[in-house]
Amino acid sequence: MIKPKEHLTSLKNPKIQNMVSLHKSRESREKGVFLIEGVRELEKAVKAGYHLTSLFYCPELISIEYLKIFSGKTTEVYTITKEVFQRITYRGNNGGLIATAKRKEHHIIGLQLNKNPLLLILESVEKPGNLGAILRTADAAGVDAVIVCDQQTDLYNSNVIRSSLGCIFTIPVFVGSSAEVIDLLKANEIKIYCTSLLASVPYYTIDFTISAAIIMGAEATGLTPIWLDHSDQNIVIPMRGNVDSLNVSTSAAIVIFEAMKQRRFEKSKRTKSNLSK
Repeated sequence: MIKPKEHLTSLKNPKIQNMVSLHKSRESREKGVFLIEGVRELEKAVKAGYHLTSLFYCPELISIEYLKIFSGKTTEVYTITKEVFQRITYRGNNGGLIATAKRKEHHIIGLQLNKNPLLLILESVEKPGNLGAILRTADAAGVDAVIVCDQQTDLYNSNVIRSSLGCIFTIPVFVGSSAEVIDLLKANEIKIYCTSLLASVPYYTIDFTISAAIIMGAEATGLTPIWLDHSDQNIVIPMRGNVDSLNVSTSAAIVIFEAMKQRRFEKSKRTKSNLSK
């Protein structure tokens, strides 16, 4: 049963001020905790094993009965007024619930590769909304892992969590330098397919049924030379209109789902072959 320790009514309350400070990535990193807003996102975080350090809810916006799913997840539970809640949240419509949770370590040293993996590599993607949207797509497609190289945005940025619909908690996400990730891919004989306009072939001509990594670059500048120098094949999305580029999250979705389509077809062929024996 959820039992609030205190009812908070002032923005000057130290607990409220501490929570507000976590909207800044620097404060969040230093304290080792981050904010999660919204019922859906919190459910995914808890199911993924994130430890909630505190839970704040507004009785005017959410029923305490619904909070039973968070019972036992933290002893630091507080109620807050609607006025305070609306002032401290990143987005207004999040179900009356906000929590703090411990950050996890995401370095690629902890990556355990599946057999015949499909990886998505993001180099220096800057916009939290793009990163979140890509994570949502990667989760939907069943990508084995997303690796963020030369990280430019905090994985636990509120906009990453929001735009990913909490998929930051459900899909394996790792970080590392481009050099570290390239060494990992080469050591495991994973093909490197870089999205680039230079010396490229259409993305749908590539065999994605083998161990493969799809590499996407920064929104404004694309991939750096270190990736292009180690690419097994550059790929491009053919376009017929006047523009020559797409939003990075859109590009990622197109290529990822081509890879998954090929893999499902290949799996179906193997199944039919086995049944006919």
